[in-house]
Amino acid sequence: MADTTDYTPPKVWTWNKANGGEFASINRPIAGPTHEKELPVGKHPLQLYSLATPNGQKVTIMLEELLALGHSGAEYDAWLIRIGQGDQFSSGFVEVNPNSKIPALMDRSGDKPIRVFESGAILVYLAEKFGEFLPTEPAARAECLSWLFWQMGSTPYVGGGLGHFYAYAPVKIEYAIDRFAMETKRLLDVLDRRLAESEYLAGPDYTIADIAAFPWYGGLAKGWQYGAGEFLSVQDYKNVQRWADTILARPAVKRGRMVNRMTGELSEQLRERHDAGDFETKTQDKLEAAQ
Repeated sequence: MADTTDYTPPKVWTWNKANGGEFASINRPIAGPTHEKELPVGKHPLQLYSLATPNGQKVTIMLEELLALGHSGAEYDAWLIRIGQGDQFSSGFVEVNPNSKIPALMDRSGDKPIRVFESGAILVYLAEKFGEFLPTEPAARAECLSWLFWQMGSTPYVGGGLGHFYAYAPVKIEYAIDRFAMETKRLLDVLDRRLAESEYLAGPDYTIADIAAFPWYGGLAKGWQYGAGEFLSVQDYKNVQRWADTILARPAVKRGRMVNRMTGELSEQLRERHDAGDFETKTQDKLEAAQ
């Protein structure tokens, strides 16, 4: 294996803002806001501040699924957070999520607003609030939460690991790409073996475990993530492919994937969502005006 460069870590690491990479202009080793700006508040009980990354899609899919079941209290405004422009470092966003990551949710349905951040926490919160997609029987609940947290713990290797070094890093490092490709394929194999014995991750029923895992692993299976489908031979994971196709066929999933999307075909983008009718009334002119 060829080394990309000779490098000896310094005794004390210091921040070099000129380190390159797609997100170099916004990445920094400290927390807190960079600028003052309040978040907008719409008319619905739930206010979502997000972007249609895999983590962002989890929540919009969940909300659309709840609405499809008739839960009117799940109506929401979805505000676009442009992470490439540093919107997540505004004072208003940091108040909702001190970690400055999307998605972030404010529930204003009660006397006192409740903030919820981290996508897995938001899914559990909404599942418990509306009594859907999270089993109550102890063994089934444990299985569901185990797979949910499997996704939360495993996909940093996919995104920050493989995704970064394969697609975004300014220098291609063979060791890093090999290391994270191996781990990503191992995770796909974990998922494929589970789905060989179970229709969905937690058992026979569709749950928040599937809603959490689909944008990441379904995205890999369909070749949407990092342009790495062929590189990872995703077609070999037949059970993951079957599962991904089943979930992708759900109308609520199709809608949820559109919300806060800024990439791909314009017909698949709904930059902000403030009413269920936005899916029908959006036009190309509106989309282009939102840029």
